[in-house]
Amino acid sequence: MGFYIRKSINVGPFRFNLSKSGVGISTGIKGFRVGTGPRGNYIHMGRGGFYYRKTFSNPSDSNREPSASRQHEKFQDIPDLGQEPLNEIESSNIMQLVDSSSAELVAEMNKKRQMFNLWPYVAVLGTVLTFFSYVIFEIPNLSMAIAIFTVVFTMFIYIKDKLKKTTVLLYEFEPEIESLYKKLHEVFKQLSSSSRIWHIEAEGIVRDHKRNAGATSVIKRTAISLGTGNPPNVKTNISVPYIPVGKQTLYFFPDMMIVFEPHGVGAVSYSNLNIIVKNTKFIEEENVPADTKIVDTTWKYVNKKGGPDKRFKDNRELPVVLYEDINLTSATGLNERIEISKTGYGEKLSEIISMLAKKSDQNHNQNNK
Repeated sequence: MGFYIRKSINVGPFRFNLSKSGVGISTGIKGFRVGTGPRGNYIHMGRGGFYYRKTFSNPSDSNREPSASRQHEKFQDIPDLGQEPLNEIESSNIMQLVDSSSAELVAEMNKKRQMFNLWPYVAVLGTVLTFFSYVIFEIPNLSMAIAIFTVVFTMFIYIKDKLKKTTVLLYEFEPEIESLYKKLHEVFKQLSSSSRIWHIEAEGIVRDHKRNAGATSVIKRTAISLGTGNPPNVKTNISVPYIPVGKQTLYFFPDMMIVFEPHGVGAVSYSNLNIIVKNTKFIEEENVPADTKIVDTTWKYVNKKGGPDKRFKDNRELPVVLYEDINLTSATGLNERIEISKTGYGEKLSEIISMLAKKSDQNHNQNNK
């Protein structure tokens, strides 16, 4: 999960070049390229003044299976064992996850994602014409010519479809912002080093504590892995850390967190992102992760005094372990939780995000003076 800043990125036949004077775009082949420089009308200056943003439009225009775990405050979903129904922990509609600083970018991303792909229809039409010319009309030379034209034209339309749906984000950092973003990558690397990471999908209250190892609530969780990369239909010159949380994925850009799901995009500025971190005791029924601290033990079925309930033959002793709970929320409706098996890194994540938010706000205020 390394950090890098590329000076150029390729999108189809086009190359975007980042320099001290701005962003240039060129196209062509080795030894012959044409393009335009930073004075062109394709540059859009991003919020905060520490990067350039270009949204590229049509060139012709100007994890694992879900699992469950027991804990003292959160618990697994077991039917008919005296518990309330699980309440889903989920963010609001993706279209509501927008604040004023990201509205323009999010609107354009959503507009591009809804654009129609033409290339599959071109491919199907060409295939049909090739079939008819060869089988029905029995003209092999014509069918071969149609087939070749179909392949070439389909590739051209495919590239054109890809370009019109792609958003290009190019970042040029001030030294302080670059240092903070490197630290964010380091924190993500530490988080990723945990033996297990889970997305918490739902939580419910336990009524019968005796049959649930003394726990007070249950949870539904899914094992996930953190990573870095480009979001769907986005090209950028930096590596972007992300967290998959069910149908949505949270991408941590230098100035904001952009939320992607299959049918939409939302965003939360770091100034509006709240990160609540706390340690949580789990009664673990699965294998205990190697980096987890065991703080106590209990029984699968407990009596009033907290000892083993001898009415149950399969009453085994269970370890109580310490996990870290990270809850990400915003006033616009973000509500996602992850759990990690190793404690101590969530506060670092919260600290770096706060520092990025402060620096971004300072730059924004300076630009508005």
